[in-house]
Amino acid sequence: MGAQYYGADSENGDRIDDPSEDALFMMISDLNDSDNTFVVVQPDEDDPVWFASVAVLDGGCFEVVRRDTTCNEHEVTAAASINNIARDLTIWLAARDFPGRPSRQVSEFWNMA
Repeated sequence: MGAQYYGADSENGDRIDDPSEDALFMMISDLNDSDNTFVVVQPDEDDPVWFASVAVLDGGCFEVVRRDTTCNEHEVTAAASINNIARDLTIWLAARDFPGRPSRQVSEFWNMA
């Protein structure tokens, strides 16, 4: 069975389906500058409309790329904190559109008060 929403793949062949924030943290922590230099997260489909990647830079930093063609988003940043990268990616991934996923309506949150 494949990922329900998306998968994370690293250069060394590791794969995690629908990774949690902790799983992303672990995958990014395992990156190095010789044989495992990047992690890519994207939907399991033939022509994905979005992706995120984290790659090792010199000096202990990471390049984070987020691209979503449905909203013309393309952001490239550098960051040093793996914890912050994993948290920010998890939040960004939660905002992506997945076919078949129930949509959340703002009114549901207002009725909880």
